[in-house]
This record gives sequence, C-alpha cells and structure tokens, in this order.
Amino acid sequence: MRSHLLNDATAESYRRSVTEGVERVAAKLATTRRPFTGVTPAELAPTVDALDLDKPLGDSSAALDELESVYLRDAVYFHHPRYLGHLNCPVVIPAVLGEAVLSAVNSSLDTWDQSAGGTLIERKLIDWTCGRIGLGPAADGVFTSGGTQSNLQALLLAREEAKTKDLAKLRIFSSECSHFSVQKSATLLGLGADAVISIPVDRTKRMQSVVLAAELEACRAEGLTPMAIVATAGTTDFGSIDPLPEIAALADEYGAWMHVDAAYGCGLLASPTRRHLLDGIEHADSVTVDFHKSFFQPVSSSAVLVRDGATLRHATYHADYLNPRRTIAEQIPNQVDKSLQTTRRFDALKLWMTLRVMGADGVGELFDEVCDLAAAGFELLAADPRYDVVVQPQLSTLVYRYIPEAVTSPADIDRANLYARKALFASGEAVVAGTKVDGRQYLKFTLLNPETTLADIAAVLDLIAGHAEQYLGETLVHA
Repeated sequence: MRSHLLNDATAESYRRSVTEGVERVAAKLATTRRPFTGVTPAELAPTVDALDLDKPLGDSSAALDELESVYLRDAVYFHHPRYLGHLNCPVVIPAVLGEAVLSAVNSSLDTWDQSAGGTLIERKLIDWTCGRIGLGPAADGVFTSGGTQSNLQALLLAREEAKTKDLAKLRIFSSECSHFSVQKSATLLGLGADAVISIPVDRTKRMQSVVLAAELEACRAEGLTPMAIVATAGTTDFGSIDPLPEIAALADEYGAWMHVDAAYGCGLLASPTRRHLLDGIEHADSVTVDFHKSFFQPVSSSAVLVRDGATLRHATYHADYLNPRRTIAEQIPNQVDKSLQTTRRFDALKLWMTLRVMGADGVGELFDEVCDLAAAGFELLAADPRYDVVVQPQLSTLVYRYIPEAVTSPADIDRANLYARKALFASGEAVVAGTKVDGRQYLKFTLLNPETTLADIAAVLDLIAGHAEQYLGETLVHA
C-alpha cells in the first residue's frame, strides 16, 4: 500500500493519476451542454448505495470510471452559463492551479513549523485585503472556511469587547435581509437567537438607519447593551448594500461593534468602476469576505478582517505541543493564534495565484461584467408583462415572480412559481434559485458567470413561463 503514498518514489505515479483526472474533468467541462442532468435522489442513491467501500478497486483509472457514474455525470456545473442559482461562481484557472498545489503539498496553516512560506503568503493577502478595505495600520485577520465562520468569529470578538458577563443584556442589530448565520452565531455564543434585533429594510432592501437609531436608543433606555451592528454589503437574496456610513456613525454613537458582512459584495474591492458602493466599510471593526463568491475562487477561500488586530486575542488558546506562549516572545508567526480552527488548509494560495496571474483589476472586471448583466436583466424583466421584479440590483442578483395574466389567486401564483423552478431543475436546462418576499414565492437569478448572456436570461424566462403555464393549465383542467 506504500505505493499510494505521495513522495519522491511515487512522483511519477502522482503525475499520471492527477493528469488523468484533469483530462477527464476537462473533457466533461468541454462537452457539458446543460448545468444539470435532472437526476433525482431516488434515481442516483441506489447506484451509490450499491458500492462496497470495503472492496477497493485498487486502480485510479477504475475509480475514475466509477466516479463518472456517481458524481461527474450528474454534478451541478457552475461554469455553465445557465446555472443561475445560488452564490456559486465559475472558477478561474490560476486558482484551480493553486488548489492542485496546496492539496499535494498539504500544508497546515496553524503553525509556522507546518507551513513556513504559506504563513507569510496568507498574511500578505490579509494585509492586501485590509488595505483594500481601508481598515488602517493595526488591521489583521485570518482565512476561514466561509462567511458563516467569519461572522461567528466577528461576533465572538464583539461579545468579548462588550466587556460584560451578563450575556442576557447583549443585543445584536441586523437587517431583516441579513444572513441567517447572524442568528446562528448568537445561539452558538450563548446569547440566543432572541438577542438579534431585526431591523426592517426599505423598498431597495437596505437597512433603515432611522429605525436602527430608534432601536439602539430603546436598547439603551432598557439598560441593555448594543453589542454589535451587522451591516450587510450584498444580501444573499437581493445583493443590497446597507447604508454603511450611516450605520458606522450610529455604531460610534452607541459604542457598538460594527461588523460588515461583505461575503458577497467583497468583489467590489477589486472593481474598477463600483468600489464606491462600499464607501463606509473602512469604519468597520470587522469585515467578512468570501473570495469564493465574487473573486471566482474555488470553495473555500474566505477571511475575517479586523480593524484592531489585538482583538483577535479573544480566539487565542495556547497548547504546549503546538503554539506555546514562548513563541510570542520569539515572534514566531502562528496563525492558529488568530483562528477558530486548528488544522487549516492553505486556501489563501488560490487567491495568491489569481492575483499574481490576473491581477485585482482582472478579477474586478469579471465582477463588473456580471453586475452589468444584472442591470440589463432588470430592464428585461421590468419590460416583460409576465414578470414582477422586486428591486433594481446593486450587485448581480435579480428576484422576480411569474404573474399569469388570467390567474389572480396569490396562492396559485405561488404554486406555479414553485412548480416552474422544480420543473426547470428536473429538466436540467437551467438552474434558478427561489426565495420568499413578504410571504410570497419568488424566483431568483444569482448572476456570477461572465459567460452568461442576456439571451440566456431571456431563454430561461421563457422556459419558466412555459412550465408555469403548463402547471396552471393542468390545474384548471383538474378543477
């Protein structure tokens, strides 16, 4: 079995195996004509269940043959221009190259003696991102598994900086369109989901700062502590950006930690034309960024950044076998001192390779393309009598609803939209997402592929309308 270990003696075998895997994926990418096959769990599960994991195939080629039937054939392919579903982006080649390198070398980014140059690369990228945000000379941060972890760590720091042992008095303020991880983090931090005060949004789906101010004042009057305000720079459903300068002023007035969840909107940091949409983010105490959303990186590549690097001490624990206290005095850079994780992948390498090959402007131009496409898609939807579109996008998300001409029941319209989404997914012709707005069922385009065209959007809208009309027609016949 030693022949399967990657080392000096097996380097050639490694080259052959990985090359064969790359060739198969490349062939799949080149010949995929739909984002999905439409396979159902009931159809695919028996194939997977029938495999005996205690009987290895013993050969990489055979395993790749098998992988075709259990994964590659039916995978959902985000690179396809008619994948318009969730916040999943096609990935850039330099990042995939970085993924191959980091997986083979397998550095662990917790301590210097496991990563060396990897530690310095990650720190350089953290400094670069903090500089793009404008957090100042004391800023720092660390790569994370994703936005949920970043939000959790940011709110952990906010809880500790609130300097109170009475957790029942702590309150977090976020918009009604903020990510669910805010409530989840509050629960994990011992505050409870009720500690999160939801602030209503305006017609553009941005937090209403006037209501926020009133809630902060009420919090103070009740003897409660405004622990944190979470502003969202790119909500998951609408791509809306909260009024960051106004929120920053209120955070300062009430002594609350300001966290900006820019998991989606962080691509604006590289945009040659839209960076101004993040004005005010420089006042944040912490920021979440997901490079695997709008920087076109493979999952995962994310980070949490803080204005004052000293606050990261709240995540620091020392173990004699790993990062003993003496290493601080010796100025040994152990990233585990800043992280909620111990063992951690060198995910920063993907972004490093991207910036060294493409440059930030290259990434930003790609993000600008999908934002431009969303703007054009909004105009298309607004002019189409079959659809109601909710809000003009700031980023690259469109939320809309099919409205049949002859049906007036909102419940029937809900069911028609739900059916259309499911039928479209089952056909494999396109993938769209869904959400609710004011209790009603809507559909959603999340546009993160610069290869998607306005013609693709128009074609998918026709497909949705066709499925919805079929459903309504059948419903009327049965009625």
